[in-house]
Amino acid sequence: MSWKLTVAACAALYAMANSASAGMLITEWMYLGNDGEYIEFTNTGPAPINMDGWSFDDASRTAGTVSLSAYGVVAVGESVILTEVASAADFRTSWSLPASVKVIGGNAANLGRSDEINLYDNAMALIDRLTFGDQDISGTIRTQNRSGNPSSPAALGVNNVALWQLAVNGDAFGSHLGALGDLGSPGTYVVPEPSSVVLMLLGGVAMLLVRNRLRRA
Repeated sequence: MSWKLTVAACAALYAMANSASAGMLITEWMYLGNDGEYIEFTNTGPAPINMDGWSFDDASRTAGTVSLSAYGVVAVGESVILTEVASAADFRTSWSLPASVKVIGGNAANLGRSDEINLYDNAMALIDRLTFGDQDISGTIRTQNRSGNPSSPAALGVNNVALWQLAVNGDAFGSHLGALGDLGSPGTYVVPEPSSVVLMLLGGVAMLLVRNRLRRA
């Protein structure tokens, strides 16, 4: 393994570690469903985040369109939901979610088949964006009645829908059927610990370096 490959591998590890600790990020979405479209945001960072003044918008890209202030302080690893369903209680019932899961209902900036999810902080700065649409971006998923999940932690925060996959019943995200037949896992996202991710992959790089030296000896 050459030094160039080693540097590239380490850069990839650094990116993966950062993606798992970048803060509030988009972690799941469904643009159309019988149980109601929804977007999940998760605090993947190392500290709680106060979402007072934060907001969402779709492809119109206008900060402040939909207020997310009602989430209040979001704990590390906590996931919150924005849905078009008017009643947050009804959404929780559809997905068998406890009252502790924070849900904002009545989202008027509805998602379309080809659209965007834009998350803004209290300074109206763009924090995360996901542009999607299977009709416009060839080979990508269509999240009708099935949610989209990141294929790996590296998919988070990079606005590349090609790195996302459809929910599968019983998958690692805990995807399950909603009351009206949709498939997803709103309200939960398993955030990998950056330290464990880095240690595991750096161990792999070290093994490759040792193997390469033995071959040269």
